[in-house]
Amino acid sequence: MMLENEKIAQESDEIQETQNGEPSDVQYQTLQDLCENNINYFVNDNTPNGQRLHQSFVAIKEAVENVRPIIIDLYNISLKYNFEENYPANGYYSYILMVEGTISHLVQFHRKVCLKRHNILFRKSSYAKEMESYVSLLKNLVTFGEGLKLLRLAEKDGCLILDNLPEDLIAKSKEIDQHTFYGRNLGFQFCESVRPMLRFVMLSMAIFSEAFYSHGSMFSKAKNSVTTTAKYILDPEERSKRVIKIFQYAPVDFCKSFWFLSESELMKQMPLVIGHSVAVSKLIQIPPQPLVLNTGDGDISVPVPYSYIGKRPVQVRLISFEAREGMIGEVGTKNKLHPASRGLMIHCHGGGFAAQSSQSHECYLREWAKQLNIPILSVDYSLAPEAPYPRALEEVVFAYTWALQNAHLLGTTAERVVFVGDSAGGNLLLGLTLKCLALNLPLPQGIVPIYAPTWLSSFGLSPSRFMLLMDPLIPIGFATRLIKAYLVPAISKDPPKSDSDTESFEEISQSDLVELQAHKSPVSDASESITCGSLSSPTAETKDTIKPVDISEIDFVSESTTQTVNPSDFLERYVLDSDTDTDGNRIAVLKQETTTQQYEHSMHQRLASVVSNLRHRFGSWVSTKQNGEEIFLDTSKPYDILEECSHKFNTDAFASPYHATNDMLSRFPLVKLVTTHLDPFLDDNVIFANKLKKLNKDVTLDVLPGLPHGFLNFSMVSKEAEQGSKLCIQRIKEILDLDNLPPLQTSS
Repeated sequence: MMLENEKIAQESDEIQETQNGEPSDVQYQTLQDLCENNINYFVNDNTPNGQRLHQSFVAIKEAVENVRPIIIDLYNISLKYNFEENYPANGYYSYILMVEGTISHLVQFHRKVCLKRHNILFRKSSYAKEMESYVSLLKNLVTFGEGLKLLRLAEKDGCLILDNLPEDLIAKSKEIDQHTFYGRNLGFQFCESVRPMLRFVMLSMAIFSEAFYSHGSMFSKAKNSVTTTAKYILDPEERSKRVIKIFQYAPVDFCKSFWFLSESELMKQMPLVIGHSVAVSKLIQIPPQPLVLNTGDGDISVPVPYSYIGKRPVQVRLISFEAREGMIGEVGTKNKLHPASRGLMIHCHGGGFAAQSSQSHECYLREWAKQLNIPILSVDYSLAPEAPYPRALEEVVFAYTWALQNAHLLGTTAERVVFVGDSAGGNLLLGLTLKCLALNLPLPQGIVPIYAPTWLSSFGLSPSRFMLLMDPLIPIGFATRLIKAYLVPAISKDPPKSDSDTESFEEISQSDLVELQAHKSPVSDASESITCGSLSSPTAETKDTIKPVDISEIDFVSESTTQTVNPSDFLERYVLDSDTDTDGNRIAVLKQETTTQQYEHSMHQRLASVVSNLRHRFGSWVSTKQNGEEIFLDTSKPYDILEECSHKFNTDAFASPYHATNDMLSRFPLVKLVTTHLDPFLDDNVIFANKLKKLNKDVTLDVLPGLPHGFLNFSMVSKEAEQGSKLCIQRIKEILDLDNLPPLQTSS
């Protein structure tokens, strides 16, 4: 037994070596030899399960023979697209890694059968089920590889992404049985540490869909949920059928509702329980007032975001491991205050432009705040489809300008600024960089886009995007609908005009703030929110109206006032007081007249928040309606991949950064792209990095093995994802380079 295990370990090492170069024939030949051995053994087994095993080994041997020439062809093709000569990375090579990983696993499984088939306790039925799932997997990988070869034939000008899908590729994609990727083989392409989480996510999605689409009372929904939970746990194939239907037909509203479960009251506490403690994690409402930034070369005006939903406060979250001098909310604190940081991170979260928030990304942002020891300002931009492009980008530009103008309130001098965003957030920050160039706003020291899409002029397929047919986190149906929701608005770009063209911040009411939250995360605890007004002094008439009330009831300071006061005085007098959060750290709350009143307000806020969250969640579970009729997961309509992928969007370079002009890209700061071999948007990163490289820009591309899109959210449960997060921290540190800044000049 030990000898056999040593052979398997040695073989795994050999296979790993092939991943850094041309694939070796060793593992394929080994698998075929093992198949032949098992074929000869089970050929005389006339039991039903024995024959099932025999047929499965025959099918595996045939599939290996078919996949080997595809691997050779695609490897030679992949060499033409690598970012660096000795650093293979593109969708073609990702397919090779998936197949090689599958072959490696099959070698070990076949050896296990050889070792145990003589045992009287050998469970033929169980092994037969496993073998049949592997047969289906390998056959579909063969079909998938044939589709990639057709994709290669359709390419033009050497670009990895196609705008138009050829009919033969569409026909080939319909031959792929997606069910095999979401049943027993779920997450086969990823490292072992993330597979349990993927199974949990898929199981949760299947169960949630039953509640989302069910009829009847809440009690009957709960009863059905218990029944279906057992069904999906015990039968992976039933779960697979359900999630495929969800991926193919569920609307964007379902995606938003499901992803926002990560911000439920229970999940909201997870970073506090198992994450790193930070001194500051609070929301700030930036008032919708025009900003004028003095850059030294002149004043730059940045308008208030207005597209689609009109003027609304822009919400950001400030996260800092240490409380720092001047930091908003730390006025009058008795805690030790550290000097202002010289660095600042502007962060944008992912979520397909339509879901999640800074809160759902605290699981890794808290660790980053500790390791980088700089303030992090994460933008909670408005979400599609209620607030489609360019609303989110407008808010990110506005928040960045405000941060530069009010760096002292964030506990930083902002001498070194870095943009960091994952997925949709990375796309927005690349767009922000282009906006900085267009508006002459100060550029950051560098950008770290993490698995970010850079090509959104069409949904066009590429070798890596083709993997959306098997991706459990962003399947092709979800991806196309989310991008369409972001880029194809169903409403007018401009909201109805108000009576006044100079709408003041006083006109933002409590209902406006409620509506604001509808465009963002559905769960936001008002008790941790700070409203940061224009910091101008209220008039005598306004002063009398300001009372110590719940933050949602504040009458914001009019932008028409001209008299100014010290920002700290304003915050101290009207907004801030101290309380403690669940970490035992200070948080800012509104000043209250008495301790009893403060307690009552705090309890009222928290109770209202919980009730609001539950009402929103249960409301989401009620059967979705459109035009007054129920919407069901379609069970008969054929799924048309052409319809999903044929959209073309009239976007500009701010939404699709790859299409920015060479002149704009040649003025980019340092760019450090981070992605994974198994990320559907890998090719977006490869072509963008290559374009920058041709312009002699300082650009790096890190491609991590075995991790899915969105791996940062798994950093607390996966060692490999944690290592990926640490790599991102390292790249951010390289850009900031704070250790080599000259010392601050102090006055004598």
